[in-house]
Amino acid sequence: MALLQKLKEKARELKSNAIPVYLALFDKRTPLLAKIFAAVTVGYLLSPIDLIPDFIPVLGLLDDLILVPVLIKITISLIPKEIIEDLKTKSEDNEKLQKKWFYALPIILIYVFVVVFFYLKFWK
Repeated sequence: MALLQKLKEKARELKSNAIPVYLALFDKRTPLLAKIFAAVTVGYLLSPIDLIPDFIPVLGLLDDLILVPVLIKITISLIPKEIIEDLKTKSEDNEKLQKKWFYALPIILIYVFVVVFFYLKFWK
């Protein structure tokens, strides 16, 4: 039971760090390298395509369980502590940010563009 409780605590911590990583993209105080890692992390989180597809048994889910926390940890470690604490308080204050689905819209538009491009290029 202790392992299950520890995993739940880590999942809550991961969820609480995902939004500050997103907010770090738009904060002027965030270093450039941290912004690059934040963009990769957010892009991977919003992207429907994984490095290892989810239908492959065990490995498909393990990339999400390992890669996403590693990306978030690296990004958080590159951001100065005072900035990340400020971003955490902003994310706690802005509960609406967690419920908006349209932050995935740029990724969706990219995929729609790619599908339409290939359709027009090869099937028409």
